This record gives sequence, structure tokens and C-alpha cells, in this order.
Amino acid sequence: MNTYDPLYYANCQGQPLPSTYWATQLTQNETIRKPEASKQYDSIVIGGGFTGLLTAYYLATLYSQRVCVVEANQVGFGASARNAGFALPTSGRLSPLNMVKQWGENIALQVYQEYQSGVSGIKELIRTHNIDCDQQESGYLKIAHSHKAMTSLYDSFLFAKKIFSDEHLSFIDVEELRANYINMPNIYGAIRNQHGFGLNPLKLLFAYKRMAEQAGVDVFEQSLAERVSKIGDNHIVDVNNIQLRSKNLLITANAYNNKYFHPTLDKKYLPILSSILVTRPLSNDELLASGLHTNQVMMDTRTLKYYYRLLPDNRLLFGGRGAVYGKDQDKVKYQSHLTRAMHNGFPALKSLNADYYWHGYIAAALDDHPHICFEDNVGYAIGYCGAGVAFSSQAALRLAQMTVSDDTPALPIFRKPAPAMPFARFSRLGQHAYYHYAQLKDRLL
Repeated sequence: MNTYDPLYYANCQGQPLPSTYWATQLTQNETIRKPEASKQYDSIVIGGGFTGLLTAYYLATLYSQRVCVVEANQVGFGASARNAGFALPTSGRLSPLNMVKQWGENIALQVYQEYQSGVSGIKELIRTHNIDCDQQESGYLKIAHSHKAMTSLYDSFLFAKKIFSDEHLSFIDVEELRANYINMPNIYGAIRNQHGFGLNPLKLLFAYKRMAEQAGVDVFEQSLAERVSKIGDNHIVDVNNIQLRSKNLLITANAYNNKYFHPTLDKKYLPILSSILVTRPLSNDELLASGLHTNQVMMDTRTLKYYYRLLPDNRLLFGGRGAVYGKDQDKVKYQSHLTRAMHNGFPALKSLNADYYWHGYIAAALDDHPHICFEDNVGYAIGYCGAGVAFSSQAALRLAQMTVSDDTPALPIFRKPAPAMPFARFSRLGQHAYYHYAQLKDRLL
């Protein structure tokens, strides 16, 4: 039974790789390298996910830096290989309205544009490197789960169109939604964003690894960064009884960071479990009865959201919140809860269960937005809150730019350090209480 929890485990080394649907869609014959001797680099990147591999790639290709990536487990262990493959034009949890309330229209617009650049960036990487990652049709549907949610969603649509002039947004009424996209119970309309799509995240991740290695980056796996110290201008990272040195230290493991590694990031995020199931392929009759008319990615407006998409082989992917504590993640009741939610959403599929079921941690920041920061030769990216597939491409580019120069926009997501979590040792208790509140709220609203 898997009990790994970043809040309680010192690190993720030795933990089993997830048994995801994504892993069955490719042959994993990747070569694993470990450091063999002490070596000097310009930058050491901790974490071999989307952000880490792309940051290293950009540092090597744009700035001719000597870079290594240090991954405690294997590339394909963390959130980059466990997510639902939603490439979305957003990150964090702040709505457009809350962004404007916090930062004003001008700053909010610039942050919004950074999120859009994440999708543009990932599309360009896929195109220029000819990456086969099972990219599906464009479109992200945010679906209202109640009449009240529809009113709020429509107001949000009007606000974003007015303030951000986003031409990718359109409003879909319930009749059009049922006829052309999805016909399921308890839907009341949707916002459709043309600037989003689905993909196989593990295929994309391995492509990033190859890109980094071809650019001259050393990618070390099964290589735990045990501790870091600083002597003069050098960061010393102890890995497998070998010392790696660099001027710059970049921490990009997101929710899978060591419990204690560097004061810049310790206790500044909350790792939260999300769970995903994938069914067997639907027959033509099941597909017709399910009400699924599209391969576009979809998410509802609940506080504890459900998200779903039809995969290229006509399997249904369905995801939602997982257990509060890592020790409980494999308990049957959580899979049963998610399966029940899928059956409620797709009554015609009540005979279907999961062919695949897995979990992954997302990282939430206290202030609900991502932080990509670099100060005193230490940088990090944190707080995507489950929306990092696309934005990680922009975050990695900005982190690489920060590492070499200060030529990045003066925006809160790039200049404001992640705030510390208050009462960090009690965060799981707070999360448990919040889930009960959110469940009640979703039932009432």
C-alpha cells in the first residue's frame, strides 16, 4: 500500500512509480544516469518534472549554461506524469475577478497574459520538436453545476471579456452544451476557452527529457539531493555521496520536494492529493448513451471540482479530490467515492469501473497563485495548484531568465516570495475541515 505524503516523509526516493494509464501508451526504455564524480555547474535544478527539465533546457539553449537536473526518483514519478493531461490557460486558483481585486486591472491583465503564454509556449514546443503526445482538439469547457453557479460563471465570462478582451472565450448555453459537447445531468451552461487542450503528459515529459539531454544537460535520476550548503559563491549539493557544485540552485520539484531542504521553500506550500480513474474503451453504443460528443477537456464549477475528458481510444478519464492524508490514499472508499461521482455524472456508464486508478499531489500556495522567484542565486517554482501542464512552460522560461538576468516582468507571480503556511504542522487538519465545508457548500449551491 502506498502511504507517501510529502508532509511526513523526508523525501520521495524509493517510492514506486505510479501505475497510470499514460505509462501503458509508450515504451519506457529510458536510460538512467547517476552522477559519477564531483562536478561544477552553472546551475543545478532539483526535480525532473516539466518545470525542471524545461528550465534546464532553456538555460542550456538560450544562455549556454552548464546545467544538471537532479531527480530523487525517476523522471515520470511526480506530478508531471500523474496529472490528467489538461493544458489550460490558467494556473493557481484566483479567478479573473479576484486577480483584479488583488492587483488592479493592469497587473491582472499581465498575469493573465502570462497564463495564456503557457499554452502558446507548450504548443510551440510540441510543434518545433515534433512531439508526439496525443494532442487532442482544442477547447476547455468550464461547466456550471447549478443555476447559481451558472449566474456566477456568466458574470465571470462577461468580466473576463471586458477586462482582458480574451477572444478565446465564448459562452455556451445549456441547449448548445447538451447538443454539441456533453449531455449529462445537472449542467446549466459553460464557458468555453479555445486556448486549452488535452494530451498524454508522460509522453510530453519524456520528450522534454530528451530535449534537455540533447542540449547538453546532465539528467541524473535515482539521485537524491540529500542536503545543500553554501561555500563562498558555490552551492554544494550532496547526491549519492558525491558533491555537485553550482552558482545557482533552482528548486522545481513542486509538491514532491524534500520535507526539509532549503529555508527559501520549506513550509511554503500544501501538497494536496488528487485522484484519477480511467475506464475501459467505450463501445459505440456506450459512447452515444454517455452524452460525450467531444474530446475537449472539461471541469465543473464545484469547490471540490470534478474534471473529465474522452481519451483518443474512447476511454473516459474522470478525476477529483483524493484522500486528505497520504496514508489513506489507497483506501477503497476514495476510489468508490470517485467511481460513484462518475456514475452520477454519466448514468449510462453505471456498469463501468476503473481500468486504471492513481493519485498525485498538487501544490497549493497560501495566496492561491503560483510563485516563480529567484533571489540570492536560489530560485524556485511552486503553487500551480493542479494547473501546471501548460503554465510550466512559461514558468520555466521565466525562471531561466531570472537566473541569468532580471529581464522579467515585475509581476507578483515573479517577484513575490511564497508566503509561509501558518500552523504548518496542523495543515492536514485544516484541509480536512475545509473539505467538509466545501462538500456542504457544493450541495447547497
